[in-house]
Amino acid sequence: MAAEKTWAEPPCESRTGESVDPRARRLARLSGIAMVNLATLTWASNMTLGRYLRHDIGPITLAAIRFLIASSLLTALVSRRPQPERRVGTDGWLLVGMALSGVVVFTPLLYLGLQHTTTVNATLINGTGPLITGVLAALLIGEPMTGQQVGGAVAGLAGIVSLISGGQLRFWRFVEGSVGDLIVLGAVGLWGLYSVLGRRVMHHRSALSASTLSSLIGLPLLLLAGAWEVSASGLSMSPRLILSLVYIGVVPGVVGQLCWNGGVKTLGAGGAMVFYNTLPLYGAVMGYLALGEPIGLHHLFGGALIVGGGLFAALHREA
Repeated sequence: MAAEKTWAEPPCESRTGESVDPRARRLARLSGIAMVNLATLTWASNMTLGRYLRHDIGPITLAAIRFLIASSLLTALVSRRPQPERRVGTDGWLLVGMALSGVVVFTPLLYLGLQHTTTVNATLINGTGPLITGVLAALLIGEPMTGQQVGGAVAGLAGIVSLISGGQLRFWRFVEGSVGDLIVLGAVGLWGLYSVLGRRVMHHRSALSASTLSSLIGLPLLLLAGAWEVSASGLSMSPRLILSLVYIGVVPGVVGQLCWNGGVKTLGAGGAMVFYNTLPLYGAVMGYLALGEPIGLHHLFGGALIVGGGLFAALHREA
């Protein structure tokens, strides 16, 4: 298949190997940056709600309802696209990999981790995402991880440490030995794999198509597992829970998913994952605005490192 030769190409090069106009490349990268940041903004709210709802609904059931809502909306959107966008083609196994890693396992695992560790720990651990994704992209699809990307990822991780620890070294005593932390770390690794597989799939199809088909492939397994969880532990619905589920299904489930995959298509898996570090920054802002949580100098310093590192890695990425 001719498209296979383009899997390792930079996202802003033409299929013929000719360079795209530098201004067009820059605009494409800025668009990718905006999409990925919107995705992490929606996912910051998702993690906050996941922790908030931990006593109301099981992690598998929460994931299943999220993707049931999201898949319904995505299917309606993709139904207007050309037929190849609505069918599984020669990239079927890659879509299955996306479904298993990013839908069936990642989401319940993240919600499970949030039941056993704090949002503080979970967001800190998410800072390992860029490095994990960069390594996976280099190993699996030959996408180079440049010095700029490594530097940006390290700066972002340092920003997360400053943001969450408040500069107190004793914070690390609370991180060690947590089962929840290990669960979240495993979830971040799976999201990195999902992003790398998505990078390959989106050389052949749109972000909407990749998001829809991977969600539909994974949904039956999630629904079966969710039904088992409900039968074992029960579920009591309330207006508050229903509204939260609708929000999680529509905003993080559809808007965030489409923006993330669109950003991966433009920036590459490693370049997009650098901006995964904005999750704790947005979470801190949401906490300040919605819950009145204080923002100190360490938040401002950490936020500058996170955003600055992401911009450096994405805007100065080597071709």
